[in-house]
Amino acid sequence: MTSQSLPRVRGFKFAARSAGIKKSGRLDLGLLYSEVPARCAGVFTTNKVVAAPLVVSMPRVRKGLCQAVLVNSGNANACTGEQGLRDALRCGELTAQALGIAEDLVAVASTGVIGAPLPMAKFEQHIPLLPQQLDAGGALQVAEAIRTTDAFPKISFRQAQAGGKSYQILGLAKGAGMIHPNMATMLAYVVTDALVEQAFLDAALRRAVACSFNAISVDGDTSTNDMVLVLSNGQAGTPQIEANTADGETFAALLTQILVDLAKMIVRDGEGATKVVEIRVRGAADAVGATQVARSVATSNLVKTAFFGEDANWGRIIAAVGYAGVEIDPARIDIFFDEVPVVRNGIGTGKDLEEQATAVLKKPEFQVLIDLHLGEEQGVYYTSDLNYDYIKINADYRT
Repeated sequence: MTSQSLPRVRGFKFAARSAGIKKSGRLDLGLLYSEVPARCAGVFTTNKVVAAPLVVSMPRVRKGLCQAVLVNSGNANACTGEQGLRDALRCGELTAQALGIAEDLVAVASTGVIGAPLPMAKFEQHIPLLPQQLDAGGALQVAEAIRTTDAFPKISFRQAQAGGKSYQILGLAKGAGMIHPNMATMLAYVVTDALVEQAFLDAALRRAVACSFNAISVDGDTSTNDMVLVLSNGQAGTPQIEANTADGETFAALLTQILVDLAKMIVRDGEGATKVVEIRVRGAADAVGATQVARSVATSNLVKTAFFGEDANWGRIIAAVGYAGVEIDPARIDIFFDEVPVVRNGIGTGKDLEEQATAVLKKPEFQVLIDLHLGEEQGVYYTSDLNYDYIKINADYRT
């Protein structure tokens, strides 16, 4: 994907710079800007340790309007005390001054190493230079600038119509390690030129996050800086999109598709991951139990290492089902790798089918289907394999 191939979302511009925050010298400071104040909604980390930029941004986002997002990688500005809070506020102040907008319309975000103070001299120097770089085609550069251990930038887009007017939705994200539900070590930003009613925007975002970023796991860790924002500036000229309408259903579905795209990219990145695996549980007595079983399998290190080894070790999967804390009947469980049944009624189906399942595990993306035969409900999680590179990347992350 190139900047030229990305659609332009009316009224939104992007800029990125290398400010020297990362030792690598790569892009590390990004700006998303709407030419008019945009309606916004956000979902943030559930970690009890909350980084300074989130302390600043959460109350601003909850007011329902945002015009600019400043984001840096290479330093999380987390666990930095009162100085970290002052630095986050100063970043917002510098951004507002550079753009000529109100300070409470600026959200700030950071990602990177925890515990180090921001190198504020670099922010003082580079933030005022960002506005002159603003470009409607610059989203890919911002996606590059927010990477930490990511192997590739993550972007997704959709388009639709409302009231005879076309509109665009563009999403970008970062994340590879410390990925686990509620949410993950991740940042994600979605912009749309549709006009979306603010309460519906918030509700649609929360539903979309529930089945995307809150349904993935790489390593069982969550972080202090996680943020998902969606901004709607109305510059496409659509009528207001509201709940309980056909246009609302279309918008919510597209928003969910974008977040699922980005979530699966995060799993695919997975700090050395070679597999993306959908864990789908069906036949559950209730949806909560289905999700709980899927999560148990998706987060099992024994299961994930078997995926890496391309070993159709269904015993690890059925064991993870058994300790999920959900009432089951072991004698009714079926397990499939894609279309290949490896367990019927709680018993293995034999070596021939296990060999076919091993061939499935050689694919870069596949499904594990677990049928509990207890009801009609389903649940899904996305996970990756766990391998040697994950340890290498995280053993020397700070160096």
